[in-house]
Amino acid sequence: MSRYDNFEPRLRCVMPFEAVPAELSLLRQRIRCMLGHWGVSAVAEEAELVVTELATNVIKHVGEGAAATLVLEPRQDRLRVELHDKSHTVPTRNSGSCDAECGRGLHLLSAMSLEWGTLLTASGKAVWCEISLEPARHCMRVQRAAALLDEYRRVVGASSSTVPTRAVLEESATDAITDLLHWLAAQGGDPDEALDRAQIRYEAEAEAA
Repeated sequence: MSRYDNFEPRLRCVMPFEAVPAELSLLRQRIRCMLGHWGVSAVAEEAELVVTELATNVIKHVGEGAAATLVLEPRQDRLRVELHDKSHTVPTRNSGSCDAECGRGLHLLSAMSLEWGTLLTASGKAVWCEISLEPARHCMRVQRAAALLDEYRRVVGASSSTVPTRAVLEESATDAITDLLHWLAAQGGDPDEALDRAQIRYEAEAEAA
């Protein structure tokens, strides 16, 4: 069984953006932040490169300033990447040189992804690809923590409309740990002893990794 079969709740991030060159740097930062939050930073470079090429194709072929949406979603042992725009024109890969301006992004997409394709939607299309998460599979504890933190932020009413910064995530993690210690004390447990055990276990697993 894949280590990703039991994601609950399902991790998914939707990032609307305006297809202009100035937005691409911010988009890459948000991708890296979210993948780090999910514990799959090992594939951040591939994801950033693929999204940059797809977003650049939207600028060139749909139009600068076009509304677009990026969707990221871990699925079992793959990261699903979808880029939605308002055009129904399906992209085709140039059969010529990979260095040709036309079709460069699709050649890159094909080379870096396990699978890719295009879906027509009611409002336009979505170009999608799936990137292997194999390099990040050893981070299952981080994956579970990301899912728990997402649920904790939902329970306390944190905004889910934007990608949280590292400082916000660290504060949320601290709050969650504090709440767990309060719960443990209310059950008659020893918070200090639990923290010591967790620290010892973390250090042993980090060293083994």
